[in-house]
Amino acid sequence: MEPLSSTKHNNNLSKPSSLHTEAPPPEASPLRKIMVVASIAAGVQFGWALQLSLLTPYVQLLGIPHTWAAFIWLCGPISGMLVQPIVGYHSDRCTSRFGRRRPFIAAGSLAVAIAVFLIGYAADLGHMFGDSLAKKTRPRAIAIFVVGFWILDVANNMLQGPCRALLADLCAGDHRKTRNANAFFSFFMAVGNVLGYAAGSYSGLHNVFPFTKTKACDVYCANLKSCFFLSIALLLTLSTIALTYVKEKTVSSEKTVRSSVEEDGSHGGMPCFGQLFGAFRELKRPMWILLLVTCLNWIAWFPFLLFDTDWMGREVYGGTVGEGKTYDRGVRAGALGLMLNSVVLGATSLGVEVLARGVGGVKRLWGIVNFLLAVCLAMTVLVTKMAQHSRQYTLLPNAHQEPLPPPAAVKAGALALFSLLGIPLAITYSIPFALASIFSSTSGAGQGLSLGVLNLAIVIPQMVVSVISGPWDALFGGGNLPAFVVGAVAAAASGILSIILLPSPPPDLAKAATAAGGGFH
Repeated sequence: MEPLSSTKHNNNLSKPSSLHTEAPPPEASPLRKIMVVASIAAGVQFGWALQLSLLTPYVQLLGIPHTWAAFIWLCGPISGMLVQPIVGYHSDRCTSRFGRRRPFIAAGSLAVAIAVFLIGYAADLGHMFGDSLAKKTRPRAIAIFVVGFWILDVANNMLQGPCRALLADLCAGDHRKTRNANAFFSFFMAVGNVLGYAAGSYSGLHNVFPFTKTKACDVYCANLKSCFFLSIALLLTLSTIALTYVKEKTVSSEKTVRSSVEEDGSHGGMPCFGQLFGAFRELKRPMWILLLVTCLNWIAWFPFLLFDTDWMGREVYGGTVGEGKTYDRGVRAGALGLMLNSVVLGATSLGVEVLARGVGGVKRLWGIVNFLLAVCLAMTVLVTKMAQHSRQYTLLPNAHQEPLPPPAAVKAGALALFSLLGIPLAITYSIPFALASIFSSTSGAGQGLSLGVLNLAIVIPQMVVSVISGPWDALFGGGNLPAFVVGAVAAAASGILSIILLPSPPPDLAKAATAAGGGFH
C-alpha cells in the first residue's frame, strides 16, 4: 500500500523514525494487556448506548421538536472534528511520566462522568433555575443538557482516540494483532451496548435509585438518570483497571522538542492541524478510497443510529411523544432491539478474521455487509407499512384514542432488522480502524493523528446527517423513513466502492504471520 505521507516510517525497522517520538517496542504486548485496554470500550459504549436509545426521546420530552432534535447531535461531529486531531497529535508527543495515552484516557473518563451527571440532572437543574413544569418547553434544562452533551462528546473523543492509539502501540506494528485488537475493541463495544440497551429497556431501574425520581424528573427521566449512574461506575472501574495494569514507556522531552522543531516549524497556527492538512495533501489513492468508503458507510448508519428507537415509538408503535404510553413502549422495544443488535455485533466481532478469509478478504467482506445494511434499511419501509396497515386503537377514559401495540409478526420483523444490523455494524467498528492503523505504520503521521484523519470521514457525515435529516424528513411529511432510504442508497454505494476500488491491505510481515500460535498468553 502507498503510505499516508512521503515521510517513511516503519515500526519494524531498527533505525529511529523521522518523528523521533518513540522507539518502537521490541515486540508486541501480550494479548491479555490488549484485551484489558480494549475493555474500556465497554464502559464508553454503555453510555453511548444510552444516548442512542434514550436521549432523542428525552430531548423531545424537554421540549425540543423532532425536526430540531437532530441538531443536538451536531455536538458530536463538531467536537470530534476538532478534538480528535488535537488529542491525537498531543498524545503522540506527550512526555508525561505516566505515558503518552494514559493521561488522556484518565482525563476523558473523568470528563465523561461529569457530563453524564449534567445530562441526567438537566431537568432538575433547569427546574431549580426557574423552568416552569407547566410549560412544554424547558429552556434552562435544554441549555444544561446541551452543555453536558458537548462535554460528553468532547470527553468521548478524548477517551476513544488515545485508547485505540494505545492498542496500536501495544501491537507494535504486528498487523495481525492490530486487527485482533480492533476486533476485541469492537467486541467490548458490543458488551457495553448489551448492558446499556438492557438497562434502557428496563422500566423499573429507578426503583434501585429511588432518589432519582423528583418533581421535575418523571419515571422515564429517573430511569435515564439511574442508567447513567451505572454507566459512570462501569467506565471508571474499567479505566482504573486498565490504567493500573498496562504501563507505557515514556517519551523523552528532548526527542519531542526535536520532533516539533523538525516537523512543525513549517506549519502556521496549531501544528496538529498543520500536520493533519499536510497528511491530506500527501494521501495516496488507496487511503482516499478508504476515507470515501468510510464516509458513505457512516452516511448510511447515522440516520438509523440516531432515530432507531424513535422509529419504533413513532412508526412501528404509532405513538406520540408525551401522549399516552404507546411511544414509551415503542422506545423500550427499540432498546430491546438494540440489545439484540449488540449480541449479534459481539458474536460477529469475534469472527471477523474467519469471515474475511471465507469471503476472500476484508474489502470484500466490508462490501458484502454494506449491501446487507442497504437491504435492512430499505426493509424499514416495509415494516412501517405493515404496522400502519394493522394499526388498532383503544379508547381512553378522556375520549382520546391510543394505538395498541403492533401485531407480534410486525414486532418480530422490526426486531429481526435490529438483530441483522449487528453484522455490518461489527465490521464497521473494526475493519476501517484496523486498515487505518496498518496504513499508518508506514506513514509519518503517528497512530493518534492517523486515526484523527479517519475520524474526519466519520464526523463529517454525521454533521451532514444531523443538519439535513430533520428538514429532509419534514419535507416528506415527518417521520424517519426518508432519511433511512437515503441511508440505504449510501450503503449500497459504499459496498460497490469497497469491492471494486478499495485495495486489499498489504501482506502481513513475517512476525505477524508467525503469531498465529500465540493465543491468549
